[in-house]
Amino acid sequence: MKLQNQRFLISGIVQGVGFRPTVYLLAREHHLTGWVINTAQGVEIEIHGTEENCDAFTRSLRENPPALAKVDSFVVSQAPLYIYAEFEIRQSKDQPGNFLPVSPDIAICADCKRELFDPEDRRYRYPFINCTHCGPRFSIVQDIPYDRATTSMAGFPLCPDCAREYHDPADRRFHAQPVACPACGPEIWYEVNGERVSRRENALKDARAAIRQGKILAIKGLGGYHLACDARNESALKTLRDRKRRTGKPFALMASSIQVIEKFARLSDQERKMLDSPQAPILLTETTEAGRELARLVAPDQTRLGFMLPYTPLHLLLMQPELDFPEVLVMTSANLSEEPLAYQDDEARIRLAGLADAFLMHNRPIHMRVDDSVVTELRGEAYLVRRARGYAPGQLRIPAAELPILGAGTQLKNTFCLAREHYAFVSHFIGDLENQETLDSYEQAVEHYEKLFRIHPQALACDMHPDYLATRYAQGRSKQENLPLTAVQHHHAHLAACLAENAWESSEPAIGLIFDGTGYGTDSSIWGGEILVGGYQSFERRFHLLPVRLPGGDLAVQKPARTALSWLEAAGISTEESTLPSICALGEEESAVVRAQIKNGFNAPLTSSMGRLFDAVASIMGICHKITYEAQAAISLESAADPDEKGFYSVLLEGEVIDPRMMLREIVQDLRAGVSIPRISARFHNSIIRASLEACRIISKETGVRHVAISGGVWQNMRMMRALLPALEAESFLPLYHHSLPSNDACVSLGQVMVALQSLNK
Repeated sequence: MKLQNQRFLISGIVQGVGFRPTVYLLAREHHLTGWVINTAQGVEIEIHGTEENCDAFTRSLRENPPALAKVDSFVVSQAPLYIYAEFEIRQSKDQPGNFLPVSPDIAICADCKRELFDPEDRRYRYPFINCTHCGPRFSIVQDIPYDRATTSMAGFPLCPDCAREYHDPADRRFHAQPVACPACGPEIWYEVNGERVSRRENALKDARAAIRQGKILAIKGLGGYHLACDARNESALKTLRDRKRRTGKPFALMASSIQVIEKFARLSDQERKMLDSPQAPILLTETTEAGRELARLVAPDQTRLGFMLPYTPLHLLLMQPELDFPEVLVMTSANLSEEPLAYQDDEARIRLAGLADAFLMHNRPIHMRVDDSVVTELRGEAYLVRRARGYAPGQLRIPAAELPILGAGTQLKNTFCLAREHYAFVSHFIGDLENQETLDSYEQAVEHYEKLFRIHPQALACDMHPDYLATRYAQGRSKQENLPLTAVQHHHAHLAACLAENAWESSEPAIGLIFDGTGYGTDSSIWGGEILVGGYQSFERRFHLLPVRLPGGDLAVQKPARTALSWLEAAGISTEESTLPSICALGEEESAVVRAQIKNGFNAPLTSSMGRLFDAVASIMGICHKITYEAQAAISLESAADPDEKGFYSVLLEGEVIDPRMMLREIVQDLRAGVSIPRISARFHNSIIRASLEACRIISKETGVRHVAISGGVWQNMRMMRALLPALEAESFLPLYHHSLPSNDACVSLGQVMVALQSLNK
């Protein structure tokens, strides 16, 4: 019987996910001796035993790693023969300057859920039950190595029972850093007007009573506070909207079970899996008839609702089914519109005083605020709308970064990106950098990521727009630290981000379908309807939407009727004494002002924005004339579309221009002929897909390029994505789209990094 030693080096997200205990148990199962250790490179293992047992161990570990692990590299090599007395878990090694990926926060697992409701378990109904397979990670970690002393659990010394579990390699709580129980861990309380009214079980009873009474409850969760109320209580919803200053933007919902969600939404098997996954995101899904009734209160004018399941033990306890307790709660971020999520207790008491009637709080500190993630389903996978809890800060593998670098991101839906060696860490969703509070949150997060991943940037990248706060941050830091700064065109960054996500290492170009609302162009105008050809190093603007005036600038973004008038004028459609909905919405006086702005160009910059074209069409059709949240008009336009309509309008491609003026004339003709709004909306969407496909044909005929990278906020329109992908594939194009990051501006920071690295390497 031949004996041997094998050495393993496994990298990726392999720490804080139960990897070492899995290895320990597998080694014992296969009668092996040796050791396993966490290092700065990942997990190192050495085993000693028979060739047969070593091979069986290797197969088991390859095929069945811990559920939360993400293995990037699995290297096995022979080691000198050495006989170990037993298999042991060795103390972690930390080497200054090295980094390890940190696991995202994970929803409660099935084992902990079962214990939570087991009267015989010592953690029965304990709101902070967790193990190696679930619970907080990123939101509580302060530094690496990821040990209890470097988390916000450091202030809760383990009781003897928890310590025994923590130190037992065979226990699923082995080195679970947040492990606790009622004897040694955090606790909850119910608070009104700054006074603690009740604690523990009584706090839960009081919180549930408040919701029954139609009150607004602030709940301290995993990565920050939520505002919760009964989703069927119209009065409570109106109060919440008034207090949050949120007139139309949909609210997220939390349901007690998947079965409850299926009363209001149609779920595929893939969607059920997403809801019940370790990430437990908010899932945007199509409503049923019952859901449409709910949507009128929760998500006005929408055909989709955003549902999530309880993902912490506290949420499960709060939402435990009972005859007189609502099955569905609004569970929205606790903040005023445009402000960052409240996450610290004293801050929450001040900022939420005018929003919440009562508070359900706890004393486990949150170190880093993290919003809920939002996804929809595309081809059986999660297609991200907002990447945060459950997904961030998971790393992306990229072509080697020659030096550590920071991509500062953009203004809206900001993220930043830090990269070193073969890894890029794109931050969780920060928000729109439009006020000091969000900028402060951004700077805090940058500092934390740099510390956590030990990345000290030696270069910076930013958007070309001179007025973006992220750009100014990068400029200031470049000057202060004497670091090279690369300004990257917005849509080029979108293209590069999509390529990087798809492991693009080729120097060959790809076609970039980059459609969004706003991006600063190389000619200083506002771009947004761009079809590029290029890669990381450079790009050509092959097609772009016909530029029109944006009368009033940002005011036109808020009032699509203004953009509608501009497009109608461009299309040669008379707007004088017109009965078109958009003109009526403006009124005679404002229409006259807008016409003057279009004519003389005063405060009316040119834009090729596809997002603004969607806004204009929504207004022309009478769907939306004024928006209260980003992309409201486009979302409403998508919701209105007839899924069975196959017709389309005429969009011309001439030279470098995508010209929709004939399409607009045909839309107006249909409106006047009494064609239904759903049919017109569907034909509009079909027309944009058809024009995009034709542009790809032209470019491919000229260049031979067959890969098509799809990015930009417009491509969060699922009708568009679900039509475009098969249309491209039917003509042998190879579509590349986002799998790990949203297609909106949240991906731009990664693209900035990729472009800047190429520029610096020249």
